[in-house]
Amino acid sequence: MNPLAFSNLPLSAAQLDNLARMEYQTMTPIQAQSLPIILEGRDLIAQAKTGSGKTAAFGLGILHHLNPAQWVPQALVVCPTRELSEQVATELRRLARADGNIKVLTLAGGASARPQVESLAHGAHIIVGTPGRLLDHLARQTLDLSAVRMLVLDEADRMVDMGFFPDVMALASACPAQRQTLLFSATYPESIREDVEHLLSSPELVKVDAVHDEAQIEQHFYTIEAADRYGATAVLLRHFQPTSALAFCNTKAACAELSTHLRRAGFSALALHGDMDQRDRDDVLVQFANRSCNILVATDVAARGLDIPSLPMVINTELARTPDVHTHRVGRTGRMQETGLALSLCAPDEQYVASRIARQLDRPLNLEPLPRTKAAAGRPTPAPMVTLLVLGGKKAKLRPGDLLGALTGDGGLTREQVGKIDITDQVSYIALSRAVAHSAFPRLQNILIKGKKQRMKLLS
Repeated sequence: MNPLAFSNLPLSAAQLDNLARMEYQTMTPIQAQSLPIILEGRDLIAQAKTGSGKTAAFGLGILHHLNPAQWVPQALVVCPTRELSEQVATELRRLARADGNIKVLTLAGGASARPQVESLAHGAHIIVGTPGRLLDHLARQTLDLSAVRMLVLDEADRMVDMGFFPDVMALASACPAQRQTLLFSATYPESIREDVEHLLSSPELVKVDAVHDEAQIEQHFYTIEAADRYGATAVLLRHFQPTSALAFCNTKAACAELSTHLRRAGFSALALHGDMDQRDRDDVLVQFANRSCNILVATDVAARGLDIPSLPMVINTELARTPDVHTHRVGRTGRMQETGLALSLCAPDEQYVASRIARQLDRPLNLEPLPRTKAAAGRPTPAPMVTLLVLGGKKAKLRPGDLLGALTGDGGLTREQVGKIDITDQVSYIALSRAVAHSAFPRLQNILIKGKKQRMKLLS
């Protein structure tokens, strides 16, 4: 018998069937080590890198202990960002398909609180959210955590970095003292160890893959002059020609400057940083996810909580300020069973950071010169898709079938020319083949979707 098979766990037949449909064949290392502890109801501190399968680990634990007949919040998952909250909630809903009518509600900033209040009034089983918005609902008395049986703190180290941990402590105090508490973190900072002792009761400690497997993520470090960072980033992109890449900078200004430099060099590049409002962040993230943009340039704060399932390359245009942040960045590629490439630029004034990263990796960095760009590289290949923004979403009762039917009917597009469709409360995003998007747009503006014209525009 396979020791990593989910069937070794005390899960229902329906849950095992659902995992098989999700193509979860065997447990990842973090799942194998943590799930028996979670299912037994014990507290847990789990160190695992991004993309290790931790959401399914605590998700299966939540569902195992949940009573679907009780329409009160029985589990609370606290995340550092809205994006991570939504990704966790989506995964929990997939896992919950085997358990009947389970309601997972996201409570995060960047969206109106009123619809959240209305949803809470109708009850929910699992709450996933960010500290600020959760505390806001507690203050409004629209959220009652008195029946919570399981508290999950996801990416706890990121919440420490963002200054949220006092809010986390306040949320924990609003939950019953008799509960199960799970803390998941890529690192376990000394700064929260004393607080964690108050949050958890005799926790088990599980630690998996603190440093990334070199066979899964290939790392290269290149020596450059500080003034050549942006040009060097373009050289690496031309040389390796990834289908998509995430480039990290340490400041908002550098992030904006690099994305501008790359666009001028012909790359499909967009910036993601903390000065952007939520709508602009959503626009950028959707375009990167649906292949309307090849290169995403981001700061660490902006990139926290991003879940990009298949990312072939990460570039550290500026070295991370600490080895732990470097590990977190690199973990964006090579997720689950895929391989990835992590490239880091190192200027003379970053040698001290490089030496600390080398100590954590337990090997010399072997600084290399920049590779010679392939002679046949030419101009970068543009992103294959363009995003059509429709100013109507779930509130307007729009569904993916409505949009696809209109685009392939009166819109005259083929099914192959329409890519990923994402529908939010207020707007819908549709990836269209770049080859036809601009020529088809005048016609698309006049089609009827659910019997009426919808305002729309192409994002670029």
